Amino acid sequence: MRLVIARCSVDYAGRLTAHLPSAPRLILVKADGSVSIHADDRAYKPLNWMSPPCTLKESYDGGDGEAGIWTVINKAGEKLIITMEEILHDSSHELGVDPGLIKDGVEAHLQELLADRIETLGEGWTLVRREYPTAIGPVDILCRDSDGATVAVEIKRRGEIDGVEQLTRYLELLNRDPHLAPVKGIFAAQEIKPQARVLANDRGIDCVVLDYDALRGIEDDKLRLF
Repeated sequence: MRLVIARCSVDYAGRLTAHLPSAPRLILVKADGSVSIHADDRAYKPLNWMSPPCTLKESYDGGDGEAGIWTVINKAGEKLIITMEEILHDSSHELGVDPGLIKDGVEAHLQELLADRIETLGEGWTLVRREYPTAIGPVDILCRDSDGATVAVEIKRRGEIDGVEQLTRYLELLNRDPHLAPVKGIFAAQEIKPQARVLANDRGIDCVVLDYDALRGIEDDKLRLF
C-alpha cells in the first residue's frame, strides 16, 4: 500500500463530473490498483475513488515539492485527475495477505443458517455461494430470486448505517460484472436501526429482520420483509 499526503485538487470525469478544490488530503494506492482520496473526517469513506481495474499515470514538473498530475483511468474510460501542488509525505508498505474479518459466532451462524434455508427469502430462490469474493471483500451471500435475478445479501447481528454502506459498495462493484448485473441488495440483521432502514430504502435495498431461533427451527420460521 502506498500512502501519499499532499495538497491537491481532484477532478472526476465520467458519468458525471465532480471537483474537489485544493486542500491537504490523504491518497491511498492499494495493491489491487484502487486509488482513493480521503479527508481528515468522514470515518472510512473516501471523498472520491477509482475501483480496480484501473491504471495510474504520474507526471511531475520537476520542482522541489514534486507538483504534477496523477491521472487514474478505469476500463470504462472514466478519469480521476489529481493535481498535486505539494507532496508532504510519500511512503509504501507491504501489508501481505489479510486473513479477513472474523465474524462473531451469531453473525457467522446466521449466514450459515440463511444459506442453508435460502428459500425463506422467497419461494424458488437459490444459493449461488456464501462468502462470494470481490476485490473489496467477500459478500456474505450471493443468490438468485425466483426470476433468476442476482441478489447480494449482507448479514449483520445489528444492522446500522455502516452495514448499508458496505452493501452499497458491494452492489456498485457487482453491477459492473455483465454476468451478474443487474444485482439487487438485501440487508439482513436481527435488529435494524431506523436510520439504516431509511438509508437502505433510499438506495433501493430491501431490509430483512432475521429471527435467529426461527432459522434454527425453534420457532415460526418466517422472515419479516419490509
